[in-house]
Amino acid sequence: MAPTPAAKRSSQPGPLRKLLNYRPDFLIVAILTAVVVALLFPVRGQAADVADVITKLAIAFLFFLYGSRLAPKEALKGLMQWKLHLVILAFTFLIYPLLGLALTPLKFLIGEPLYLGILYLTLVPSTVQSSVAFTSIARGHVAASIVAASVSSLLGVFLTPLLVLLLMSHSGGLHIDATTFLDIGVQLLLPFALGQLLRRWVVNFAKSPATKKVDQISIALVVYVSFSDGVVSGVWSRVSWVAIVGLLLGSVVAVYFMLWLTSVLSRKAGFNYADQVAIQFAGTKKSLAAGLPMAAVLFGGASLGMMILPLMIFHQVQLIICSLRASAYARKYEEAPEAARTW
Repeated sequence: MAPTPAAKRSSQPGPLRKLLNYRPDFLIVAILTAVVVALLFPVRGQAADVADVITKLAIAFLFFLYGSRLAPKEALKGLMQWKLHLVILAFTFLIYPLLGLALTPLKFLIGEPLYLGILYLTLVPSTVQSSVAFTSIARGHVAASIVAASVSSLLGVFLTPLLVLLLMSHSGGLHIDATTFLDIGVQLLLPFALGQLLRRWVVNFAKSPATKKVDQISIALVVYVSFSDGVVSGVWSRVSWVAIVGLLLGSVVAVYFMLWLTSVLSRKAGFNYADQVAIQFAGTKKSLAAGLPMAAVLFGGASLGMMILPLMIFHQVQLIICSLRASAYARKYEEAPEAARTW
């Protein structure tokens, strides 16, 4: 005898229990560990120079893996859903940056360095792995999500530096010019292109569990070096707990606002349920995995720690909230799959 909808609901964990049972993945643990170690044992002097070189090599290897994992044929096939991709890209690289600019008055409250970190957060591309995972859980359009998020990450290598150049280059302490794009090309695009060229021979290695840990450790290394620079230069003495709590609460508000906006606009645009889900989860997310390496190339130095702090906080918040939202959609879909087509 099939279980009734009520029985299904009772067997599903509620939002509070799901939140209490939330367990951070390896990347979150690695980042938090890197922060603590940097605060207690920051790298200094010549060791810092060596760590900087290692970090650049790790970032190059990270983008080599990205290039090796992306199948060109799959991407071209998925691009046929061009309207959906344009909507997601508009949220990622237009609406989010406009939101960041609308928050400009915050710099008089929290200081310009921290505000620039918030602005940078709005300029980075969408995530791939978590966007696809949440879309799958919510019974959305998984193939479209894969392509849209991948295209966002690929275009982000060009668009994020361009947006930074246009919106942040005149800010105090930041000196970004055309030579920045040369660094981006050498450190990010060249490894990515090599990954694409060698994909036939290295794709199995690039997709193995071992390399997943490698790219996560690379991100943690960026965090460690940048936070160490902040400790050595005294940057963190200027960040209060009030500011941290404010970033946390602001991230919650921003995620819920963007989830609401993507839902309303995608519905009004006539997208079906599956596409609406893909737009919501790919259009509201911001990539820590892509944002940190690009920040290391774009900014560097002691200012980097302050620049990536809002992105790190936002990343954890979006994972928790989107996880709860995806589970709620899944329960609603299981109860009335036919009705979901008209959402």
